[in-house]
Amino acid sequence: MAAVLGPVRAGNAFEETVERLLQVIKLRLVDHGERLPPERELARSLGISRVTLREAIRVLTEEGYVESRRGRTGGTFVTYRPRAPEAGDLARVTAGRAAELRDALVFRMAVETGAATHLAMTGLTTEETERLLGALHAVNGAAPADYRRLDVRFHLTIAELTGSPLLAAACAEARLRVTDLLNAIPVLRPNIAHAAVQHAAVVTAILDRDPAAAHRAMAEHLDGTASLLRGFLG
Repeated sequence: MAAVLGPVRAGNAFEETVERLLQVIKLRLVDHGERLPPERELARSLGISRVTLREAIRVLTEEGYVESRRGRTGGTFVTYRPRAPEAGDLARVTAGRAAELRDALVFRMAVETGAATHLAMTGLTTEETERLLGALHAVNGAAPADYRRLDVRFHLTIAELTGSPLLAAACAEARLRVTDLLNAIPVLRPNIAHAAVQHAAVVTAILDRDPAAAHRAMAEHLDGTASLLRGFLG
């Protein structure tokens, strides 16, 4: 979540706060029924006042993304849940946006291969290795309903472990740009199985401190996803 919840620009604090919270919600970094971090923690992470934060949460509440609950176990809870894909969803999402979506795939390829390559160059501590392996095991053992949420976390874990907030934020933005398209197509079990092998290859290359192999493995993985999306785009 650190990839998204960095300081916002003072001149557009309210608008960027809404955008950041929507990124957290749409990427399912906080999933349906889960609670957002406490107001004090969110305000500190975003570098904003609690007044600005509460105004942003009010807007998201009105739009049906969150709800506030009182009491000892209260807080702000996510109510947004992506719908199961239906006929016509893909056409709606891609209408007039083919060039934009293809650009997003290029952007994602550039930033995520860069993150994997850099991580392989710098190496990981024991704690960081455990975090990466935990993210790998979570996504590769995920049920279809949880797959995309845990896939996001796996990819953002790699980005965050580089230690570069700018790179992590870029990877989060790149994923968000294709999220609506991914949500408009079904989760395919053969694709999950294939992706699991590729995820493992990326992690192995990073842990072996082999930058070329890490770049190659991540590029192969992202190209598989891009090919699937291009196929649906036509």
